[in-house]
Amino acid sequence: MTKKSWVFVAATVISSPIFAQDSSRVLDPIVVTANKLEQKQSTTGKVITVIGREEIERSSGKTLTQLLNEQAGITVNGALNNMGAVQTVYARGASSGRTLILLDGIPMNDPSMINNEFDLNLFALDNIESIEICKGAQSTLYGSDAVAGVINILTVKKDVSRPFNVKSVISAGNYGILKGNLQLYGKAKNLSYTAKYAKIRSGGFSSARDTTGSGRFDKDNYNGEIMNAQVKYQLTPQLSIRAFGLYSEYQAGIDASVFKDEKDYNIDNYTATAGAGFDYKKGRLSITGNYQYSDVKRTYLNDSLQKTSTIFEDNRYKGTTQFVELYGNLQLGNHLTILAGLDYREWWYTQTYYSLSIFSPDPYNPKPIEKDPLDQKSIYGSLIYKGFHEKLNIELGGRINDHSRYGGNSTFTFNPSYSITGNIRVFGSISTGYKAPSIFQLSNNEALREEISKNYEAGIALNNKIFKTRAVYFYRDIDNGIDYNYIDFSYFNYIKQKVHGLELELTADICKQLSISANYTYLSPKEATQNRATNKDTISYSYLLRRPDHNLNLSVTVQPVSSLHVSIGGKYVSNRYDFGGYEKPDIALGDYFLMNAYAEFRHSSQLKFFANFQNITDRTFTEVNGYNSIPFMASGGIALNF
Repeated sequence: MTKKSWVFVAATVISSPIFAQDSSRVLDPIVVTANKLEQKQSTTGKVITVIGREEIERSSGKTLTQLLNEQAGITVNGALNNMGAVQTVYARGASSGRTLILLDGIPMNDPSMINNEFDLNLFALDNIESIEICKGAQSTLYGSDAVAGVINILTVKKDVSRPFNVKSVISAGNYGILKGNLQLYGKAKNLSYTAKYAKIRSGGFSSARDTTGSGRFDKDNYNGEIMNAQVKYQLTPQLSIRAFGLYSEYQAGIDASVFKDEKDYNIDNYTATAGAGFDYKKGRLSITGNYQYSDVKRTYLNDSLQKTSTIFEDNRYKGTTQFVELYGNLQLGNHLTILAGLDYREWWYTQTYYSLSIFSPDPYNPKPIEKDPLDQKSIYGSLIYKGFHEKLNIELGGRINDHSRYGGNSTFTFNPSYSITGNIRVFGSISTGYKAPSIFQLSNNEALREEISKNYEAGIALNNKIFKTRAVYFYRDIDNGIDYNYIDFSYFNYIKQKVHGLELELTADICKQLSISANYTYLSPKEATQNRATNKDTISYSYLLRRPDHNLNLSVTVQPVSSLHVSIGGKYVSNRYDFGGYEKPDIALGDYFLMNAYAEFRHSSQLKFFANFQNITDRTFTEVNGYNSIPFMASGGIALNF
């Protein structure tokens, strides 16, 4: 089937039912990610996907990245590999580290990583209340790395009235999977609190794919625990203060490389985050302040009971970040809101390394690497206009940054939307985004500049009481992308990337007993970069590594009685390419279709039984060349709430 045929079929399937009759209510959730203030999703022209608590609870048996991997415009490479695998977020085809992760609105980074991205293995899905995905360049409000969007992971419970509540979930499945979660939360007078603990274990399967047929590759297990807590106190009717913390750690077995086993190679990743903030609201004025301090540690340990060329290896990274933010918004009359803020960010990291190999009798023990910290100061603001009986919404914003290494840069956003009728809304945006080079990249090349993207977007949303649909066209243009030069082995501003894309989404509540949801993403990229097969010239590629041109997700939910909920889902991913190796052609990966299912039975408001099944047909497929993807996975459990 041709690309044009795929687009036509997907558009027809997702958009054709849109003019059916009205018979149920339209969902219009409150979002905060769009403009750093609470507003209905319909009043912003930004493309936002909200994953609510109900959908998260019905994703038991999945990981956070597997749930994200089912959303329009999002590919998480590694989500369908063994637990503990590297999780790489590609939003709208953008490269690694170009989608900013937020925890309750605050950026999460790991400065010891090449692209400054954060390890999503350090989050537990059961500890999350909701997720807001805001696609398109969001650097004006959120700064560096928000080139293709932001993913805001929200953990704070809302609408709590009782002083003491307990929630517990436990599940088990094949491959030695065991998950447990305990939550305590409540509100007593002016004090509200939430405390959550999650434990996840898996016997796993071999990370590397065994093409020898020996069957001797060992299973790579996973063992993790996550704790997070928030406390909020209402000092006065206008002023509240809060404190929060996150501790997360996991150990996982890994293998030597593609198609190569390693029986005693393990990673131990850890993060500890703490912070505080305040919120002041009086009349039309609100002010918010945040402070956060984070430590991230990564250890790669190869004891080498199984001796390969490496006899012993101990590789340790530590990254530290600080984030300070103050912003406020003021409503001027009924039509205009002014938002203004400033933030300060600081990153630094250290690395130690020790190894023994068969090639030398002496250990390799270089001096520890300690990188000078980077910092960035920013000021930003936006005007939000509502007019014509709130049918017209316009956001106009800008940001100015001062980076301690490369100097200054700026971004802007222009984002209008208009409600043609109560059911039809059109929207668009013109914006710029940027990614600051990481400490690692700047230590390799001090002359690096920030990567700049130009972004264009246009779409239409049509909602009635049964159907909720959205179609979005987007285009991203990067002329100075940060890439690695294999000739002189340094980073440089070299890559040119242009991506056209289309996102189609549908949610249909046919009746109380039947609902359907589907989304389709199409990418048409062109990337000019160093020839990966020769490393000697520039070549233009019409594909992006590990990112499919076509991605389709479908789910059908049936609720024959109020206590029983059953859903069947499918995911189609088209052909892709992966790295072939140093100075080797890229490797083609075949397309695949996966089926999954979920069922839950509510015995009462306090007790629920559930079961989850992934890759029902036990399809063998490849997400990352040389590594295994999930086989048939089954799990079941109970949830208690009182």
